[in-house]
Amino acid sequence: MQYQCPLCHQPLQLDNEVWQCSNRHQFDRAKEGYVNLMPVQHKKSKNPGDNQMMMQARRQFLDAGYYQPLRDAISSLLDGSLPDDSSPRALLDIGCGEGYYTGFLAAKLKQNRDISVYGLDIAKGAIRSAAKRYTATEFCVASSHLLPFSNQSMDAVLRIYAPCKAQELNRVIKSDGLIVAVTPAPNHLIQLKGLIYQTPQPHNDSEEQIEGFCLAESQRLSYGMNLPGEQAVNLLQMTPFAWKASEQLIIELSGNTDFYCETDFYIRLYRKK
Repeated sequence: MQYQCPLCHQPLQLDNEVWQCSNRHQFDRAKEGYVNLMPVQHKKSKNPGDNQMMMQARRQFLDAGYYQPLRDAISSLLDGSLPDDSSPRALLDIGCGEGYYTGFLAAKLKQNRDISVYGLDIAKGAIRSAAKRYTATEFCVASSHLLPFSNQSMDAVLRIYAPCKAQELNRVIKSDGLIVAVTPAPNHLIQLKGLIYQTPQPHNDSEEQIEGFCLAESQRLSYGMNLPGEQAVNLLQMTPFAWKASEQLIIELSGNTDFYCETDFYIRLYRKK
């Protein structure tokens, strides 16, 4: 197990459903199997992260398979980039939400290698839901800016839109490790943007630079989706656009029987220098 104490950074050991470090800081293992490594003093609000409505919308949308091409592309890239020898490996999904990608990767990657898969998110409700559903994965509530993992413990990190300090990535990723980062390409959800803004602007097309890592591979994945109204509203609720959407807009969108929307992703593989 790779966890370290978020307070004193000493290794954590599991004993009778309690994670404890040598300084006797304790963190209970929840009945669903996850651990909350987000001390109160590290929170900026009482319940940080996505709310229940956003989580339910995301689960319904993802379960319907609309982002399955993205999931499969990420899986293929990681499967082809991680060693398939007998050495134990570890993968961390930062900002994992309800575990849609994390759970699939755990099942897929374990077919050819000895690998432990971890999911991390700031939203306790999302992690609870993920831990109930994907029992082959270790989940924790924690900040992406203060990763509760020991130095040089991860072979790979997955980041789908999730922020994380380069310093932390350098600390936890092994010397030959990698990052798979997913970011929106220019036309991602441009039709959805058009419902909110009079002149929707494309996403920034600049390539992300991660200090200590070099870009090894870049893919662009684009495809169209025809969504019934309910799923179009779910997609809206998954995005920051939801905060700007009026009640009338949501009603009109829910009544749409065939809303067309483009996806446009960059999938980039970085290797540690």
